[in-house]
Amino acid sequence: MDTVLKKIGKISNFASRYIGIIIIAFSCLAFFWQDGFAWMTNYTSIFLGVIMFGMGLTIRLADFKAIFSRPKEVLIGAIAQYTIMPCVAWALCKLMHLPDDLALGVILVGCCPGGTASNVITYIAGGDVALSVGMTIVSTLAAPLMTPCLVYVLAGAWVEVSFFAMVLSVVKVILIPVLLGILLRTLAKDHVDKVSDVMPLISVVAIVMIIGGIVAINAEKILSCGLLVLVVVAIHNFCGMMLGLLAAKLFGVEYSRTTAIAIEVGMQNSGLAVSLAAANFAANPLATLPGAIFSVWHNIAGSIFASFRRAGAEKAKCQNAASVSTVKIENA
Repeated sequence: MDTVLKKIGKISNFASRYIGIIIIAFSCLAFFWQDGFAWMTNYTSIFLGVIMFGMGLTIRLADFKAIFSRPKEVLIGAIAQYTIMPCVAWALCKLMHLPDDLALGVILVGCCPGGTASNVITYIAGGDVALSVGMTIVSTLAAPLMTPCLVYVLAGAWVEVSFFAMVLSVVKVILIPVLLGILLRTLAKDHVDKVSDVMPLISVVAIVMIIGGIVAINAEKILSCGLLVLVVVAIHNFCGMMLGLLAAKLFGVEYSRTTAIAIEVGMQNSGLAVSLAAANFAANPLATLPGAIFSVWHNIAGSIFASFRRAGAEKAKCQNAASVSTVKIENA
């Protein structure tokens, strides 16, 4: 049994690292084999609930210490998350005169909490993973209030938004699954630890199914406006990471934590955006498209950003090591 779990764990690590490529591959398959994926849209909320339950299972009570041991950075990340991304989304919708459906979808993405993929990308970047986890926890737990409020205020100019219906949706697909996951881990820690390496694989499968379903039912619309959405999504994601980086630097945050904040701000829980669009805005079918494309793009862009930040971290270490050696020689 342990051997099987180890093999699955290796597959899980591979899938987490190359999630962007996997999503692209299955999105292409869904585009050409629509009947094989279209049915998945009926279970979008369930798939997202599974992802968030898996996130809850990975949260240890010790992880909450990161929130209290790094209050300054967590606060910067949380404020940046719910100001930079929503405001950039709104500005892009206005500047590019997006149609109502697409504007709603872009704003939904901008108003969502940080995604769990940010923790993986932060790890690859050599950033402060504990801080990343702490920021994801805070923004996720704040989502039932912050996301509906921001969508209500920012998207109201384009479509009618039901605030309480959105609150209920976020509570169902995020808060309850996460809390259940945390509870189960607390009660059955040893048993959960045995299968913890499997959970990322389940999350990857669920994300792929969410996006595959959206691509399948929107294939024709992707042909007509997919490029426009990709451009908006790419700018949105880039601005989020760069402005998150700038905010952290302005407050004097050190390198690894700056990396974590930038990635956390730029990488959204786009699966939630897709789920909210499907559940609350059925009359605006294209609203699911920005979330689906963002899910693909932010993993690719995040991985590229991570490679630059890791290279910068390694260069800084070499310079510090050289400085220490020089000081020792001079003192000798």
